[in-house]
Amino acid sequence: MSQNRPEPVSRAGRLNQAQANAVAELLRIAPVADRLGELFAAAGHELYLVGGSVRDALLGRLGHDLDFTTSARPDDVERLLRRFSPAVWTIGKEFGTIGCRVVDGDSEWVVEVTTYRSDAYAADSRKPEVVFGDTLEADLLRRDFTVNAMAVSVPGKRFVDPYGGLADLAAGTIMTPAAPETSFSDDPLRMMRAARFAAQLGFTPAAPVVEAMTAMAERITIISAERVRDELSKLLLSDRPRPGLDLLVSTGLADRVLPELPALRLERDEHHRHKDVYEHSLTVLEQAIELEERLPSRPDLVNRLAALLHDVGKPATRKFEGGGKVSFHHHDVVGAKLVRKRLTALRFSSDEVKAVAELVFLHLRFHGYSSGAEGEPQWTDSAVRRYVRDAGDQVERLHILTRADCTTRNRAKAARLRAAYDDLEQRIAVLAEEEELSALRPDLDGTEIMAILDVPPGRVVGEAYRYLLERRIEDGPLGAEHAREVLLAWWAERA
Repeated sequence: MSQNRPEPVSRAGRLNQAQANAVAELLRIAPVADRLGELFAAAGHELYLVGGSVRDALLGRLGHDLDFTTSARPDDVERLLRRFSPAVWTIGKEFGTIGCRVVDGDSEWVVEVTTYRSDAYAADSRKPEVVFGDTLEADLLRRDFTVNAMAVSVPGKRFVDPYGGLADLAAGTIMTPAAPETSFSDDPLRMMRAARFAAQLGFTPAAPVVEAMTAMAERITIISAERVRDELSKLLLSDRPRPGLDLLVSTGLADRVLPELPALRLERDEHHRHKDVYEHSLTVLEQAIELEERLPSRPDLVNRLAALLHDVGKPATRKFEGGGKVSFHHHDVVGAKLVRKRLTALRFSSDEVKAVAELVFLHLRFHGYSSGAEGEPQWTDSAVRRYVRDAGDQVERLHILTRADCTTRNRAKAARLRAAYDDLEQRIAVLAEEEELSALRPDLDGTEIMAILDVPPGRVVGEAYRYLLERRIEDGPLGAEHAREVLLAWWAERA
C-alpha cells in the first residue's frame, strides 16, 4: 500500500490558494450567477451563493450544482425561477427550496435557491421545524460548520464570512458557527457530518466539536436510519475514510449507529497472541480501496462495507486455545449474520445487504487454496468451479477482499499468499474461457429433464437439476448426450 503523503501546506499558503481558486471559480460561473442575481435584485430581493458552493469554490473544485440563499419567500422564488429557466421543480418547497436546470452554452447547471431559514430540531424530533428568516447572518448561523457558513453576493461578489469560515478553511479546522452543543442539538446528524468532512476534506475537528460529539453521542439515536445510512455511505465513499471512522469510534457515535465496528477493538492479551482486529479492518478497507480499479465503477460501496465489516464475527467467536493460541472459528458465518442484521436496520437496499453478507461469509474461502510440494495447486478443478459458483456475481469483489485481507508484515508470507491468489485467479480465467463459468449451469435445462424422464413440473425436476449441476461442477462440461446418460442412471438408481 502506498505511503506517499502530500507535503504540508502553510496556513498562509492555503489562504492565498483559496482566494485564487475563488476568483477563478466565480469568474467561471459568473454568466449564470450574475443573470440570476440581477433578476432577484430587480425584484427587490437579496441573493447569495452559499454553503458548500462557496467552500468548493475556495477549494477549487466547484462543480455544476450551485446553491443560493435569498430573502425572497418560496412563492416569489418559484415565480422568478420560472422566468429564468423552463425546467423548474418544487419538490423541496415546504423547506423553502426551489430548483431549476440552466443551460449556458456548452455548460449545464443545476441551481437550488433556498429562502433564509432558522429552523431547529425539537428535543425528540427527527425532522426540523422550518422557520423562514429575514437575515443572511441568521441563516449562516444555523448551518453545520463555519466552512459552510460563507456567502458571496450576486451579482456584486461581496464576500460574507461572519463566523470565520475562511480562517478555518485555511487552517483545515472543522468548527460550528454556533456553539457545538447548540448546533448538534439542532441537528444531531451534524456530528456524523463532522466525521464525514474529516474524511472528505482531511480537516481536523476542533476540540470543542469533539467534546460535544462525545457528550451528545446518544442524541444521534433520534435521527432516522435512512439519514444515518446516507451519511455513513458518504463517509465510506470518500478517498480516505479512516479519519472519519476513527472519529465516530472515539466519540462513541459508532456505538450507536454501527456498534459492530468499535466492538472490534478487542482487548489484547498480555502475550499479544492476536492482531488488533479494529486496526486490521481499517487497513483492509484502505487496501480494498486501492484495488477498486479492478471494478467497473468506483468508488464501490459494497466493496468498502465488506472490507470494513469482514471480521465483525470475531468478538463473538474469540476463544483462547491451549498452547497460547487464539481462535475465531466460524467468525465468517457469525459475521455474515451480524452484517445482514445491521445493514438491514440501517435500511441499505436488499441487494447491498445480500452482497455484503455473502462476501463476509465467503472471505475465508480462499484460505483452503495453497500450492503443493511441487508447486501444483491443491484445489481441484471442481473446487475452483464451486468457488466461482458460490461467489456468483460477487467474484471480482471477493478477489479484492481476499487480497486486501492480507495485512501481515511477514514479507515471505505475504508473497506466498499473493502467488497463491494469482494462481487461483489464473485458473479461474482458464476455466472460465473453457467452460463459461460465469453462466455455470447443468448441460440439460428443466424442459429437457422433464422430456427425458417423462415427468411433469415438480420437485423431482429440481432435484434432477441440482444433481446435474453438482456433476457439472465436479466433472466439468458433460455434453448433452453424456448428461442424458448420467440423468437416466440417477433416475434408475433413485427409483
